[in-house]
Amino acid sequence: MKVSSRRRIRLIGSSIGLFLTYNLVAQGKEPNAATPATAVERAPHLLLADVWNSSIDPTGWWMSEKYDGLRGYWDGRKLWTRQGNMIHAPNYFMAELPRDIALDGELWIGHGKFEETISVVRAETPDERWKRVHYMVFDAPRAKGTFEQRMELLHTIFPQDNRVVRLVVQERCEGVAQLLAERDRVIRLGGEGLMLRQPESLYEGKRSSTLLKVKPYDDAEATVIAHEPGKGKFAGKLGAIRVRTDDGREFSIGSGFTDVQRELPPPVGTVITYRFRGLTAKGMPRFPSYLRVRKD
Repeated sequence: MKVSSRRRIRLIGSSIGLFLTYNLVAQGKEPNAATPATAVERAPHLLLADVWNSSIDPTGWWMSEKYDGLRGYWDGRKLWTRQGNMIHAPNYFMAELPRDIALDGELWIGHGKFEETISVVRAETPDERWKRVHYMVFDAPRAKGTFEQRMELLHTIFPQDNRVVRLVVQERCEGVAQLLAERDRVIRLGGEGLMLRQPESLYEGKRSSTLLKVKPYDDAEATVIAHEPGKGKFAGKLGAIRVRTDDGREFSIGSGFTDVQRELPPPVGTVITYRFRGLTAKGMPRFPSYLRVRKD
């Protein structure tokens, strides 16, 4: 995240790295050949974000750009998706990553290139396109200490960006006005929004209010459970998809689809991402709109 005129508090240091200890039992390691693990069993326990709202004062929190790529977990040997599927990165790419130290970040090519990034990263045979992929690292999940200490460790490991890793820039937030202005600036550049990290917070392998996403709209995930036929101009095509959230809420999504998607809707059982504008009094999403199939 480029900041031209504001004072940026840099998280650079080396001495703290000498005192941090590592838990080298990394999650997502290669399963025993005799008893192969499923992707669900291999899935790493990652820190997941809640949504920021105006009742939360962001002053003093760490602010960074939210990169719209594919979440990648480095266990010290291999790269894994959030869902526990192996990422077949080129050997030269993995050679730039530290052994026995876990990293959390986003595999990213650039603004507006989500689909291209997914196409490259999900391929079982890596090709030349990987040279455009950067690993935007924002945490060291298995290192001990506060967020600030973990970031100092990362700056010790990566004193400057290498050809693969870019450490996500963290800036102290000065308040709501700056937060919203920076969010809008990132959106204008083609970005997705911002992330807020609570000072001195620990890494939790679950959804946590210590990490918040700041976007111009809300989004969430749900599973397709049925297709509803269209009427009028959509006769003979998809009218809406019926979805169910992890907590059991069911509702229909009828907007956000292209003509092609209405001809070939996401199959039942597919996990999709949808946008919405807050919740109703009954806890249902307002004006839900289809965004895309979740790409792991």
